[in-house]
Amino acid sequence: MAEIKAEPSHHHPLIISQPDISDPQKPHIKTKRLASLDIFRGLTVALMILVDDAGGEWPMIGHAPWNGCNLADFVMPFFLFIVGVAIALALKRIPSRLEAVKKVILRTLKLLFWGILLQGGFSHAPDKLTYGVDVKMIRWCGILQRIALAYLIVAMVEIFTKDAQDKNQSPGCFSIFRLYCWHWLVGACVLIIYLAIIYGTYVPDWQFTIHDKDSADFGKVFNVSCGVSGKLDPPCNAVGYVDRKVLGINRMYHHPAWRRSKACTQDSPYEGPLRSNAPSWCHAPFEPEGILSSISAILSTIIGVHFGHVLIHLKGHLARLKHWVLMGLSLLILGLTLHFTHAIPLNKQLYTFSYVCVTSGAAALVFSAIYALVDIWELTFIFLPLEWIGMNAMLVYVMAAEGIFAGFINGWYYDDPHNTLVYWIQKHVFIGVWHSRRVGMLLYVIFAEILFWGLVAGIFHRFGIYWKL
Repeated sequence: MAEIKAEPSHHHPLIISQPDISDPQKPHIKTKRLASLDIFRGLTVALMILVDDAGGEWPMIGHAPWNGCNLADFVMPFFLFIVGVAIALALKRIPSRLEAVKKVILRTLKLLFWGILLQGGFSHAPDKLTYGVDVKMIRWCGILQRIALAYLIVAMVEIFTKDAQDKNQSPGCFSIFRLYCWHWLVGACVLIIYLAIIYGTYVPDWQFTIHDKDSADFGKVFNVSCGVSGKLDPPCNAVGYVDRKVLGINRMYHHPAWRRSKACTQDSPYEGPLRSNAPSWCHAPFEPEGILSSISAILSTIIGVHFGHVLIHLKGHLARLKHWVLMGLSLLILGLTLHFTHAIPLNKQLYTFSYVCVTSGAAALVFSAIYALVDIWELTFIFLPLEWIGMNAMLVYVMAAEGIFAGFINGWYYDDPHNTLVYWIQKHVFIGVWHSRRVGMLLYVIFAEILFWGLVAGIFHRFGIYWKL
């Protein structure tokens, strides 16, 4: 998953001047680079690679089958939080509103293009050397598409509410909420719309046909009984209903995490064959980056923008950290309270409000810790590989997280498709040495993927080569 840069350069300002739209010739204050944002981005990309490639052997770090929150479930909100922080910093440096709008629209289109190309289905199994997509089955939603939507909405709010902000005011910890009240008003509208649809939409009975030619159930029609509203269970929630109606069931993700639930497979929480008596919905597709859940995901970016505003307006390190930590803890407590009181469960697939609070609170605390270590205590050298990955997040996302580089390497084999360099390294250097596939795969991902791409990104950084969007 990638952040994929929401700022026009690799220099994130630690202290930034407020450009006046009415005075484009006004000089900007020279700024110091915010290394913590690059490192946080790099950490999130590394986490994505870890959970994607090692999650099969270590399901406790993979996506939760339905309710709950595992390590993998923090990746998407972390990216959206980072996008929000970067929006606040980057757009303050663009004095022309028209220029800012053009940049935002262009970057949104780039994100959509790469999202559909990478996750639309063409390169759907690079490790198996299978490519191509039936346009009737193309997947429109995905990670970059969700980032594109959140980025577009929040960036436009940031651009068109600049006149409502008092440029001469130096807000305190709480008045900063009033200064950017339009952002929170948009957030409240997003939350109201999401809650109204998810709890108020009637979900009728539905059916689907298995189109996977490799499945033993190919061509079989399954019926799912619902006829309810306000349910948050896998078969009858409004999120899936909206996606089936708008996107079409054939354009949704065909390997949802719920297939690892106890109701679907006896190997739960591992992947495995579906039970013979598994409910019909276990066979169905579900879009984890769908329409309604992506609307809710905008909230994660709005919270990130607020943290960027704090960085801009509060000049002291201690004042920033106090605000960030207090808000992060408040979000965590609110989200966990909603979950454990059974008011609103934590659910990444539905992107529930409690999930927004818990993951945004976690992002706030992680970012605060990195900021303290890196930008205050200047311990940057410890995190250099993560910083390099953060500077070239799109490159590492495409080549490592999406498996394009591994797919290319696997395309060169001797006699049998399994006789490749990647498989040889996995088997003989890691799994064979530790005599454990679980430990071997974990170490392979850490050293042969994350650290390897960190060093590659460092070489690219040395020569000033970056893949920007």
